[in-house]
Amino acid sequence: MSKKNKFLIFRTDRLGDFLTTAILIKSIKRNNINSHITVIASQNNFTYINSFHTVDEVILLKSSIFNRLKILLKLRKFFFDHVIVHDNKKRSILISFFLKKHNKILLENHSQKNHIDIIKFILSSLNYNFNETDLNILDNRKNFFSNLKFHRYLVLHFDEKWIKNSYIKSYKSIEPTKYQLITFLNKLHDLIKLPIVVTTGIKTPKLLGEVIKTINNNNISFLENLNFFEIETIISKSAFLISCHGFVSHVAAANNIKQVDIIDRSYNYERWNKHFRNYISIYREPFDQLIEKIFNKI
Repeated sequence: MSKKNKFLIFRTDRLGDFLTTAILIKSIKRNNINSHITVIASQNNFTYINSFHTVDEVILLKSSIFNRLKILLKLRKFFFDHVIVHDNKKRSILISFFLKKHNKILLENHSQKNHIDIIKFILSSLNYNFNETDLNILDNRKNFFSNLKFHRYLVLHFDEKWIKNSYIKSYKSIEPTKYQLITFLNKLHDLIKLPIVVTTGIKTPKLLGEVIKTINNNNISFLENLNFFEIETIISKSAFLISCHGFVSHVAAANNIKQVDIIDRSYNYERWNKHFRNYISIYREPFDQLIEKIFNKI
């Protein structure tokens, strides 16, 4: 029987970031089924990480100095075989410095590498191997949404990244007019011959709200006010995803679902998407040019 190694992994950022760490965790569990994994999480991803059976314990790290000191004192009561600072954050590095551990893996010298190579580096440091099946991190997940009227469909995830100046202001604008978005959705349905499910997050962009009130097509459904569990389920059961890069892209990749990922030229997305399967990326352009690129890729 393999030794029950205790792992402490720092992932104090966002949902999509954790889904890369979920690959590492699945690899560790496959190589050492008796491993015990504790993840230090942020307020953004704490609840989501708690839903993964491959994680044995999740500890919330808040932004206050008092909370961080409290967490440090708690962690110092234990000995960890391996401490992995996977988020490469200064706060995580500082806390890890004071812990009782046999081995610590820092990634400062690997911060510009793509994340799948970083995972392989960590596994190699542990004398573990990587397997392509480790990418299937969302297998056997709970169904968090059951109100879908379609069985096979395309998802267009329309969030704040589509709206000018509502996300990263330096990104090229892809915001459509109401007429352009309605025309695009109708043409998209005619092209793919699949129902379309338009999803968004907790807050519906004003433009999308106007489209919902106007469009008249029974093959196009709109799902608003979704949490990340519901979005995960909807995308996981889809046949195709169109979105601007984020958490949803990682969900599609984990399920090997075909996707068109809209990215900006100003950032090196290969760090995040090199391990994506069934994947097509296109650069952000004004909406009339963007939709032609999308139609050409489908």
